[in-house]
Amino acid sequence: MNLRIELSQNPTEEQRQAILQPLIAYNDAQTGGSKSEPFALMVRDEHDAILGGLYGRVIFQWMYVELLSVPEQGRGQGVGSELMVMAEAMARDKNCLGIWLDTFSFQAPEFYKKLGFSQFGEIVDYPPGHKRHYFQKRLMG
Repeated sequence: MNLRIELSQNPTEEQRQAILQPLIAYNDAQTGGSKSEPFALMVRDEHDAILGGLYGRVIFQWMYVELLSVPEQGRGQGVGSELMVMAEAMARDKNCLGIWLDTFSFQAPEFYKKLGFSQFGEIVDYPPGHKRHYFQKRLMG
């Protein structure tokens, strides 16, 4: 078999899936399965418009918080804490081992520390002049 490597600077979703699916199959063979359960908690206004919220997924008995966006008018009002408390309750209901997430130094690292998260990694100068922090909160084990 002759293999070659080709660069695509504008890959299609089909190309992404062609790369992703063998990886998922391999991971499933090693772990017994990796069913991902996405969820969202939405912050809505009185007109039912979505202004922010929390988006995540449960996989491998861990909850990953991919996005947390608190609308400007909700900052400092407990909205972010309420979203995280709701997510943690959901994680506990699903018997998750813990919750993990990442945030930038200009976003909310101190917020997550106050919620009991501990930092387990960081990338310096991502973006340049800032840091990307990785946090976890173990719920079991």
